[in-house]
Amino acid sequence: MKQPGKIISALILFAEMSALYILIPHITDPHLRNALFTPSRAALTIFACMTGFFLFLFINIFPRFTRRRAAGRRNAILEDGAALLQLFLTTTIADSVFAILYSFFLKPDSTGVGYGIGRLISLLLLILMESVLFWNGIIRVYTTSVQLGIKWRVIGIVCGFIPFVHIWALCRIISITANEAAFEKEKYLLDQVRAESRICETKYPLLLVHGVFFRDFRFFNYWGRIPHALKQNGATIYYGSQQSAASVSECGQELADRIRSIVRETGCEKVNIIAHSKGGLDSRYAISACGAAPYVASLTTVNTPHRGCIFADYLLEKIPQKVQKSVARKYNAALKKFGDPNPDFLSAVQDLTASACALRNEKLPDDDHVRYQSVGSIMNCASGGRFPLNMAYPLVKHFDGENDGLVSLESAVWGADFTSLSVPDGRGISHGDMIDLNRENIRGFDVREFYVNLVKDLKDNGF
Repeated sequence: MKQPGKIISALILFAEMSALYILIPHITDPHLRNALFTPSRAALTIFACMTGFFLFLFINIFPRFTRRRAAGRRNAILEDGAALLQLFLTTTIADSVFAILYSFFLKPDSTGVGYGIGRLISLLLLILMESVLFWNGIIRVYTTSVQLGIKWRVIGIVCGFIPFVHIWALCRIISITANEAAFEKEKYLLDQVRAESRICETKYPLLLVHGVFFRDFRFFNYWGRIPHALKQNGATIYYGSQQSAASVSECGQELADRIRSIVRETGCEKVNIIAHSKGGLDSRYAISACGAAPYVASLTTVNTPHRGCIFADYLLEKIPQKVQKSVARKYNAALKKFGDPNPDFLSAVQDLTASACALRNEKLPDDDHVRYQSVGSIMNCASGGRFPLNMAYPLVKHFDGENDGLVSLESAVWGADFTSLSVPDGRGISHGDMIDLNRENIRGFDVREFYVNLVKDLKDNGF
């Protein structure tokens, strides 16, 4: 606990709990009570107890002795929750050591019934106070943390019933949530400092184009926390809203219509497209085959399989047609319920094969008036991605080489500039990480800051 407020809280709580552990048996044992307490001391004891109660209540509301909400209400609750868990762990250890030392070496020579009752009451009161700290903290972090995810929430519940292991689990939860709160506060302060600069206020608005099997929903943003970070720094954002599972040609036409609609309604003249995965292929088709080129200033593709996926050719060749059609029917039925008017699972998958991409690349040359650039990332190991990326990674690596769990680094290259992203150790950067799909903070890679700098570069180059 490096913050002065948390250190003060810990010292106050330790002093309170230690005093109660000593004081209560002296009150319940008649001999000790008569010897120790005079009327003036009794009044002082009552005053001290009331003061201690209000301090304990205050610390449970403001464990850091501060009302600062530098990164918003949610992050303040998260930071307070982590602080409460730190206080719980610290005071539990400190008071346990104190109770053992006091019981063996410092306790008064009294073995009466009153003293025993007082000792029991004091232990129960300490357990109650520690329980209040723990549940106050754990409820706060469980309800506000993004980085805990389902995994650590479940681990915390399961390990809570296993002696000693629960200490390890609690330490991990404290570490994850405290780091998350500190990271979010740092980002908030950074955005506050550069807010007036509006570094993402590009000449032309941004059009974010999603990939295959996803849609642009109101209550679940495909791009995670990225749009909010861009808007905080001045960006104007629109979404592609094309079907989640359809051929490149069909989605490309939908995008072309969407671009014309944005230009017509806003008078912005052009848009800057940032497209992920298959969305990059859809965008290229809209520009080169559907007449959208005059309305597009730049296209940035992110982890797009421009040269397709060889493993997709392999799978389609090996899986029987009957099985393919059966799977397609089930997916199409599900995708229709999510808003696709005419989903075509097989066409979407077939357009991602290496053979289909090679043919399309020959027929669709880039437009000279559009700036093309691309981004690709790689995972360092299969466990670096969530399902199904962890399952696909070794297969893609066998056929296509280094990859993000779906798209090889070589296939992601397109345009005049290419940015290759990786981290030296750990999990790497997956296909989903590039759109902040799991809202996970990755050591060595800040996805939100990456997009802020990407859009800043567009602005600096006149786009």
